[in-house]
Amino acid sequence: MSSVIIMIDREKFKNIKNKNIVSLIEKSLPKVEETLKAEREGFLREKIAKLEGKLEKMSSEIEELREFYEKALRDGELMMAEKEKLRKENEKLRAKLKEKGVHKS
Repeated sequence: MSSVIIMIDREKFKNIKNKNIVSLIEKSLPKVEETLKAEREGFLREKIAKLEGKLEKMSSEIEELREFYEKALRDGELMMAEKEKLRKENEKLRAKLKEKGVHKS
């Protein structure tokens, strides 16, 4: 069994010296519990606020990534369309050269 040591100043000790300590502690417990509960709630509110801030930042970053990805997809589609256009143009030019009798070496 462990023990609890409570240190108080001399004046307070004189005031409670002849009183029932157990009843004083039991009487104070609801106030202590309320204080601890309020402190815990405050701590949790701070944690929630920090987490909400991080969530906002992450949401913003995700949105930026989504926009980047969508732009990359559009750019890729444009590049594929340009590649196809150039391929067809190249085929036409080869056909024209072949008609003129120019041979590749």
